[in-house]
Amino acid sequence: MKKILVFLSFVYGFVYGGELVIIDKPIDFSEKRVELTKEYIKSRYFMDVDSIEIIPKVIVLHWTAEGDFEKSFARFKPELLLSDRKDIAGVSSLNVAAHFLVDKDGTIYRLMPENWMGRHTIGLNFNSIGIENVGGVGDKEGDLTEAQVKANIQLVKYLKEKYETIEYLIGHHEYGNMKQTSLWLERDPNYFTHKNDPGDLFMKLVREGVDDLNLSKPPKGE
Repeated sequence: MKKILVFLSFVYGFVYGGELVIIDKPIDFSEKRVELTKEYIKSRYFMDVDSIEIIPKVIVLHWTAEGDFEKSFARFKPELLLSDRKDIAGVSSLNVAAHFLVDKDGTIYRLMPENWMGRHTIGLNFNSIGIENVGGVGDKEGDLTEAQVKANIQLVKYLKEKYETIEYLIGHHEYGNMKQTSLWLERDPNYFTHKNDPGDLFMKLVREGVDDLNLSKPPKGE
């Protein structure tokens, strides 16, 4: 029945009964992952926190660089970072995590609480919500779908309505420009990875769909 409802929600604009359809599919998030997240916040942002709850200010759109949903989900599910992420392993053993994962047919899955910190964007983790999209195979633009564009538009609208504190909508490939804002929290200027996702075209289409929200783009010039 759930699959039928999701299909109907896709056909009729991603709403069913007047509400956005989001399927909860939790990643592993025991007390161990919570403690690793607190350690990350302390070591990267120099902040001692009692809770990993965030006040979201930014929505970051990503792609998984993987064309299969289950394989994409499997990368976020474990609590510890996978062995092939040598680019960021030296910083923390905390696994990467996004709040949402959007399949190619536009089905939206929530992987973790929206107001908990996930490790998805250097410098912005403690104030951002991450939306991953299945695709970007080979880390190249081109295989994200129209259904994913529509789903991201609906999801961004839902999040902005729920969290009035959200100010920015950015693509992962644009995140370096956020260094110019007070929202950038990373203390090591050398800890940075260059990203291509989800590409300028995808961001253009999503931004056109949420233009009425007046969300800011990253500053230019980085």
